[in-house]
Amino acid sequence: MVAKPFLTLALAALACAVLPLAPAARAASPEDILIIAHRGASGERPEHTLAAYERAIDQGADYIEPDLVVTKDLVLVARHETELSDTTDVASRREFEDRRRTKDIEGRRVTGWFAEDFTLAELRTLRVKERMPTVRPANTTFDGLYQIPTFAEIVQLVRAKEAETGRTIGLYPELKHPTLLLEQEGIDVVDLLVRELRQFDLDDADARVFVQIFEIGPLQRLDKRVDVPLILLISSQGGPYDEPTMRWDEIMTPSGLAEVAGYADGIGPFMGHVLNADGSPSTLVADAHAAGLEIHPWTLRRENVFLPPAARREGGEATIGCYDAVWDALVRAGVDGVFTDNPAELVALAAGDRSAACAG
Repeated sequence: MVAKPFLTLALAALACAVLPLAPAARAASPEDILIIAHRGASGERPEHTLAAYERAIDQGADYIEPDLVVTKDLVLVARHETELSDTTDVASRREFEDRRRTKDIEGRRVTGWFAEDFTLAELRTLRVKERMPTVRPANTTFDGLYQIPTFAEIVQLVRAKEAETGRTIGLYPELKHPTLLLEQEGIDVVDLLVRELRQFDLDDADARVFVQIFEIGPLQRLDKRVDVPLILLISSQGGPYDEPTMRWDEIMTPSGLAEVAGYADGIGPFMGHVLNADGSPSTLVADAHAAGLEIHPWTLRRENVFLPPAARREGGEATIGCYDAVWDALVRAGVDGVFTDNPAELVALAAGDRSAACAG
């Protein structure tokens, strides 16, 4: 999930102290909001590693979120994007120099190394690194320690942690670029995901699974083949890649959301669609609920660079800002879940522990 900088929220609404905001149409109870670990506890470990997922589980996240791409031999693995150089050491591996190429990724020309050009065995030789070293320098101490995990390994980790803790832990996979992979590579990742969900008995309504995609057609296909809840992701601008004439703004209207409810169970919008510039809730939460949809905005992080200006503290982009004020605004907006790189902090806030927050 990638967004432009967050909307500037008025200082009166998102100062580093909790101030009253306009009430939501249906206020959320903090303890009932799902804490979704965005790529694991990726504020503390390199994203999409078993270590990041396990840390998020140990910190109390309700769900862990793996972004899924595919290998040349059709194995689903966890990476934020199909291009590998930002999150692995592939660029330093001389044996793979000839795999470097340029591809069109949904209208962007991207040069690098792509997961679909490697077998799983080849990917296993790579090691993961921190994607944002200047923002999260502490994470770089773990560079080189971890491999790229498969979806099957992530499921196995969840089941092992469930047995260890007695908790039920949810999975929230995102399929990356399903239409593009089908068009360019002839790979049907929807079919691959359905196969794996069935293999692990995770395809029915009782499974603690959400599946999310930024596209409409793949969700409609999934709706006919699995019974798990489905989430339409909504970016900060533009529209779904597989429906070039549609815009997100149109989809987020009451009539558009009513159509979404025909094939999905919720939406995952950019946070700037949920909160107005003054910190009050937009109509999106109420409109989504009126359509029978859950709403899980993304992504609440703690570093200044990811926060609206009024929620930042003095210091650089890596300084920990007033993420608690943004959490409070989302609670007041009535959201059903929140994606976060920092599950420990949000679990604490949901439990009423504000000792580490700006307003603590």
